Amino acid sequence: MPQLEIIVDRPQRWDVPFGDAMRDEDVDQLLLVEPFRSIDPSRFPAALPMRGILKNDSRINVYQDGSIVVREGDYGNSAFLVLRGKVQVVLEGLGREVLGWQPSQKKGFVESMAAWWRSPRLPEVRDRLSAGSSWTTNNRDQVEDLAQTRVFLQDVPRVLDGSWSMTLHQGEIFGELAALTRAPRMVTVVAEGETVLLELRWQGLRDLMRRTDALREHIEGLYRENSLHVHLRETPLLAQLPSESLAAVADATIFETHGDFEWQSPVEPYAPGRQPETVMNEPLIVEEGTPCEGLVLVRSGFARLSHRFGDGHRTLAYLGKGQVYGLAETIQTSLNQEPAAMSSSLRALGYVDVLRIPQAVLEEHVFPNVSQQAIQDAAAKHAFYCTKNHCEKQSESLGAEQGQVETPLLEFLVERRLINGQQSMLIDLDRCTRCDDCVRACAATHDNNPRFVRQGQRHGSYLVAHACMHCVDPVCMIGCPTGAIGRDTESGSVRINDLTCIGCSTCANSCPYDNIRMTEVCDRHGAIAIDKTTQQPIYKATKCDLCSDLAGGPACQHACPHDALVRIDLGNLGELSRWVDR
Repeated sequence: MPQLEIIVDRPQRWDVPFGDAMRDEDVDQLLLVEPFRSIDPSRFPAALPMRGILKNDSRINVYQDGSIVVREGDYGNSAFLVLRGKVQVVLEGLGREVLGWQPSQKKGFVESMAAWWRSPRLPEVRDRLSAGSSWTTNNRDQVEDLAQTRVFLQDVPRVLDGSWSMTLHQGEIFGELAALTRAPRMVTVVAEGETVLLELRWQGLRDLMRRTDALREHIEGLYRENSLHVHLRETPLLAQLPSESLAAVADATIFETHGDFEWQSPVEPYAPGRQPETVMNEPLIVEEGTPCEGLVLVRSGFARLSHRFGDGHRTLAYLGKGQVYGLAETIQTSLNQEPAAMSSSLRALGYVDVLRIPQAVLEEHVFPNVSQQAIQDAAAKHAFYCTKNHCEKQSESLGAEQGQVETPLLEFLVERRLINGQQSMLIDLDRCTRCDDCVRACAATHDNNPRFVRQGQRHGSYLVAHACMHCVDPVCMIGCPTGAIGRDTESGSVRINDLTCIGCSTCANSCPYDNIRMTEVCDRHGAIAIDKTTQQPIYKATKCDLCSDLAGGPACQHACPHDALVRIDLGNLGELSRWVDR
């Protein structure tokens, strides 16, 4: 029997504009204001014109007094430009209730059974291929706007009283930090009076930055400033500093990046007995034996801590967001009044943001204003004390927890960048009976289409399966031209909007872990969707969505009868060690 086919138009990037109401007149007005007025339109190709970016990748939003524009902790994929009015950036002081947090809505048992009963019996059925076609979607989350529902603060002056905030006026940009780094919002932003904002989704922001140095420099300057200010306040050693001292530290702190922002390619295959020269090829942040010049704070990414051993380097530990490097040496330098030698080297794994606080600034503005107990507490929680023979860290921190994980397993996770996974599927093959209950549970939850493969990278008896890990740094999002792949606002899980996916394979090619599949799609009669221009099948990206709407969480984990499978944060070595030792 010949295979059925249905001829359709291939989805395009701007089939679903970010703002449906954007008119040509709106774009004309935007081109008269900075920073767009200073951008040369001729630098953009005909297939991606500047006007097209502004019309399709941006939208104009009007906020009333007290409207929450962005909320701390939410994941965001867009930046904002103040066109008229002003906003308050609230850095601390607002509780979850004030910010309008609501429990997420999950399917109950009856709804789950009804969805299973309605599931199509053919693979990858779509009732709608794109927003511009005549089909209607069968997938669960596809038309959901991940933007947060509007929340209002009824009395802004009273609510903000006692909160630490700053004001942004016309022409200023915010939200670029989350948009560029795929990270949660670090602040809450509230409209003060009626405010008009241009919201620019991250794909448009990226394309504008690629073609204009002025915008890139402006964005990077704001990124550096906002990241610095917030991070310093979150560092326990600095949290209680007087405002004037903190301001002096902020003025003197240096923002640095090391490594490659698009670090996903290449990732070399893991091999036991890593050669020392491979470590030496990693970007050096601080070298062992050099004089102490101050404190290094890791803002994002991962860094390797190592010391010389024979002709190579031995890994001591791995530093992540919030960790501090060099505190022991800065204290020793202050006490002895001469620079101490750094006892270990710090190297970037992938892409790392760090903040450097010069030693002179610490001695003038920090140590005199912080009690000895506070210094000891900060050292116990964050700092490594490293010598040629040992590396010690207190129980709440990464170092002591990593001591409970066997070194070969830890090296395996780091060499393959698996430590990036927040919801990795880890299978204990000694317990696994290969019954495939996990696969069947996944299929039953996703219209008879399992969203993972029970294969993957192995270390001893442990298998890291090919299932989306919902990474700390999801590099699959970097190149998506339509914004079809992004974070869920509340949970941070990485999801794909089937309607805006154009099947370009960028996310699948970018994923370092091979956890995104490109699949042919069909209608309910089994007819394969064919591009009428190329006469080739149309593909869509699919992957694990962490069963985001199920009350019980990931079906795969709950279906395992032998406790052989877990969805786990591989960067949380305490959690990992407890599961391994269970």
